Amino acid sequence: MVAAARVWEVKAEGLLRGACAALAAAAALLVGLSTQTETVLFVTKKATVKDVQALWVLAMAAAAAAGYHLLQLLKCFYLGRRVGGGASPCRRSSRALAWTCLLLDKACAYTTFATTVAAAQACVIALDGAHALQWTKLCNIYTRFCEQIAGSLVLGMLAAVGTAVLSAASARNVFRHYSPGTHAAH
Repeated sequence: MVAAARVWEVKAEGLLRGACAALAAAAALLVGLSTQTETVLFVTKKATVKDVQALWVLAMAAAAAAGYHLLQLLKCFYLGRRVGGGASPCRRSSRALAWTCLLLDKACAYTTFATTVAAAQACVIALDGAHALQWTKLCNIYTRFCEQIAGSLVLGMLAAVGTAVLSAASARNVFRHYSPGTHAAH
Protein backbone atom coordinates (compact mmCIF):
# COMPACT_ATOMS: atom_id res chain seq x y z
CA MET A 1 0.00 0.00 0.00
CA VAL A 2 2.82 2.42 0.90
CA ALA A 3 4.75 1.54 -2.26
CA ALA A 4 1.70 2.24 -4.43
CA ALA A 5 1.22 5.62 -2.75
CA ARG A 6 4.83 6.55 -3.39
CA VAL A 7 4.59 5.50 -7.05
CA TRP A 8 1.54 7.76 -7.33
CA GLU A 9 3.50 10.62 -5.69
CA VAL A 10 6.36 10.25 -8.15
CA LYS A 11 3.97 10.19 -11.12
CA ALA A 12 2.11 13.22 -9.78
CA GLU A 13 5.39 15.08 -9.28
CA GLY A 14 6.45 14.19 -12.82
CA LEU A 15 3.16 15.39 -14.26
CA LEU A 16 3.33 18.62 -12.26
CA ARG A 17 6.95 19.22 -13.30
CA GLY A 18 5.97 18.64 -16.92
CA ALA A 19 3.03 21.01 -16.59
CA CYS A 20 5.21 23.68 -14.94
CA ALA A 21 7.82 23.30 -17.67
CA ALA A 22 5.16 23.65 -20.36
CA LEU A 23 3.53 26.66 -18.66
CA ALA A 24 6.85 28.43 -18.10
CA ALA A 25 8.00 27.71 -21.66
CA ALA A 26 4.69 28.95 -23.06
CA ALA A 27 4.94 32.13 -20.95
CA ALA A 28 8.52 32.72 -22.11
CA LEU A 29 7.64 32.16 -25.76
CA LEU A 30 4.48 34.24 -25.64
CA VAL A 31 6.11 37.22 -23.98
CA GLY A 32 9.37 36.86 -25.92
CA LEU A 33 7.80 36.63 -29.35
CA SER A 34 5.05 39.23 -28.90
CA THR A 35 5.35 42.27 -31.15
CA GLN A 36 2.95 44.71 -32.70
CA THR A 37 3.54 47.53 -35.17
CA GLU A 38 1.19 50.51 -35.31
CA THR A 39 1.21 53.80 -37.17
CA VAL A 40 0.23 56.84 -35.12
CA LEU A 41 0.24 60.25 -36.82
CA PHE A 42 2.36 58.99 -39.73
CA VAL A 43 4.95 57.55 -37.33
CA THR A 44 5.40 53.77 -37.33
CA LYS A 45 6.18 52.35 -33.91
CA LYS A 46 6.82 48.75 -32.91
CA ALA A 47 6.11 47.36 -29.44
CA THR A 48 8.42 44.53 -28.39
CA VAL A 49 9.38 42.82 -25.18
CA LYS A 50 12.61 44.80 -25.03
CA ASP A 51 10.65 48.03 -24.60
CA VAL A 52 9.83 47.06 -21.00
CA GLN A 53 12.75 45.69 -18.98
CA ALA A 54 10.46 43.72 -16.65
CA LEU A 55 9.01 41.79 -19.60
CA TRP A 56 12.47 40.87 -20.84
CA VAL A 57 13.41 39.64 -17.36
CA LEU A 58 10.16 37.65 -17.22
CA ALA A 59 10.96 35.98 -20.55
CA MET A 60 14.43 34.97 -19.35
CA ALA A 61 13.24 33.79 -15.92
CA ALA A 62 10.38 31.77 -17.39
CA ALA A 63 12.74 30.13 -19.90
CA ALA A 64 15.17 29.28 -17.08
CA ALA A 65 12.32 27.84 -14.99
CA ALA A 66 11.18 25.67 -17.90
CA GLY A 67 14.73 24.37 -18.35
CA TYR A 68 15.05 23.68 -14.62
CA HIS A 69 11.85 21.65 -14.54
CA LEU A 70 12.98 19.63 -17.56
CA LEU A 71 16.30 18.89 -15.81
CA GLN A 72 14.42 17.76 -12.70
CA LEU A 73 12.30 15.45 -14.85
CA LEU A 74 15.46 13.96 -16.35
CA LYS A 75 16.87 13.47 -12.84
CA CYS A 76 13.78 11.49 -11.85
CA PHE A 77 13.97 9.35 -14.98
CA TYR A 78 17.68 8.72 -14.40
CA LEU A 79 17.20 7.78 -10.76
CA GLY A 80 14.29 5.55 -11.74
CA ARG A 81 16.46 3.59 -14.15
CA ARG A 82 19.49 3.50 -11.83
CA VAL A 83 17.51 2.20 -8.89
CA GLY A 84 15.79 -0.31 -11.12
CA GLY A 85 12.31 1.14 -11.17
CA GLY A 86 11.68 0.77 -7.46
CA ALA A 87 8.67 2.15 -5.68
CA SER A 88 9.93 5.70 -5.33
CA PRO A 89 13.02 6.37 -7.43
CA CYS A 90 12.89 10.16 -7.10
CA ARG A 91 12.60 9.85 -3.34
CA ARG A 92 15.60 7.54 -2.85
CA SER A 93 18.10 10.31 -3.16
CA SER A 94 20.64 11.39 -0.60
CA ARG A 95 20.02 14.10 1.97
CA ALA A 96 22.33 16.46 0.10
CA LEU A 97 20.45 15.94 -3.15
CA ALA A 98 17.12 16.37 -1.38
CA TRP A 99 18.27 19.64 0.19
CA THR A 100 19.67 20.86 -3.13
CA CYS A 101 16.39 20.11 -4.90
CA LEU A 102 14.44 21.87 -2.14
CA LEU A 103 16.59 24.99 -2.33
CA LEU A 104 16.47 25.05 -6.13
CA ASP A 105 12.70 24.52 -6.13
CA LYS A 106 12.30 27.40 -3.65
CA ALA A 107 14.55 29.66 -5.73
CA CYS A 108 12.64 28.77 -8.90
CA ALA A 109 9.28 29.42 -7.23
CA TYR A 110 10.34 32.78 -5.80
CA THR A 111 12.02 33.91 -9.00
CA THR A 112 9.09 32.94 -11.20
CA PHE A 113 6.62 34.62 -8.87
CA ALA A 114 8.70 37.78 -8.41
CA THR A 115 9.39 38.31 -12.10
CA THR A 116 5.77 37.69 -13.02
CA VAL A 117 4.53 40.17 -10.43
CA ALA A 118 7.12 42.77 -11.49
CA ALA A 119 6.07 42.36 -15.13
CA ALA A 120 2.41 42.67 -14.09
CA GLN A 121 3.19 45.90 -12.28
CA ALA A 122 4.88 47.30 -15.39
CA CYS A 123 1.88 46.21 -17.45
CA VAL A 124 -0.53 48.04 -15.15
CA ILE A 125 1.35 51.24 -15.98
CA ALA A 126 1.07 50.42 -19.68
CA LEU A 127 -2.63 49.74 -19.23
CA ASP A 128 -3.57 52.78 -17.14
CA GLY A 129 -0.63 55.15 -17.61
CA ALA A 130 0.93 57.18 -14.83
CA HIS A 131 -0.37 60.72 -15.09
CA ALA A 132 1.96 62.07 -12.35
CA LEU A 133 4.95 60.92 -14.43
CA GLN A 134 3.34 61.96 -17.73
CA TRP A 135 3.34 58.36 -19.00
CA THR A 136 0.45 57.73 -21.35
CA LYS A 137 -1.57 54.59 -21.81
CA LEU A 138 -0.04 52.20 -24.31
CA CYS A 139 -2.55 49.36 -24.38
CA ASN A 140 -5.13 51.44 -26.22
CA ILE A 141 -2.60 51.63 -29.09
CA TYR A 142 -1.00 48.16 -28.87
CA THR A 143 -4.07 46.11 -27.94
CA ARG A 144 -2.96 42.75 -29.36
CA PHE A 145 0.48 43.06 -27.79
CA CYS A 146 -1.05 43.82 -24.39
CA GLU A 147 -3.46 40.88 -24.66
CA GLN A 148 -0.58 38.51 -25.45
CA ILE A 149 1.42 39.85 -22.52
CA ALA A 150 -1.61 39.40 -20.25
CA GLY A 151 -1.83 35.78 -21.38
CA SER A 152 1.84 35.24 -20.64
CA LEU A 153 1.38 36.75 -17.17
CA VAL A 154 -1.42 34.26 -16.44
CA LEU A 155 0.76 31.37 -17.64
CA GLY A 156 3.70 32.65 -15.60
CA MET A 157 1.59 32.88 -12.46
CA LEU A 158 0.25 29.35 -12.98
CA ALA A 159 3.84 28.13 -13.38
CA ALA A 160 4.78 29.94 -10.15
CA VAL A 161 1.91 28.32 -8.24
CA GLY A 162 2.83 24.88 -9.60
CA THR A 163 6.45 25.44 -8.64
CA ALA A 164 5.38 26.40 -5.12
CA VAL A 165 3.47 23.11 -4.85
CA LEU A 166 6.58 21.26 -6.09
CA SER A 167 8.60 23.12 -3.48
CA ALA A 168 6.28 21.76 -0.79
CA ALA A 169 6.79 18.25 -2.18
CA SER A 170 10.56 18.78 -2.05
CA ALA A 171 10.28 19.90 1.57
CA ARG A 172 8.35 16.74 2.35
CA ASN A 173 11.10 14.72 0.69
CA VAL A 174 13.73 16.42 2.88
CA PHE A 175 11.75 15.74 6.04
CA ARG A 176 11.39 12.08 5.09
CA HIS A 177 15.16 11.76 5.47
CA TYR A 178 14.83 12.81 9.12
CA SER A 179 11.77 10.81 10.14
CA PRO A 180 12.59 7.91 12.45
CA GLY A 181 10.35 5.44 10.59
CA THR A 182 12.26 5.56 7.29
CA HIS A 183 15.68 4.35 6.36
CA ALA A 184 16.64 6.82 3.65
CA ALA A 185 20.12 6.91 2.23
CA HIS A 186 22.35 9.46 3.91
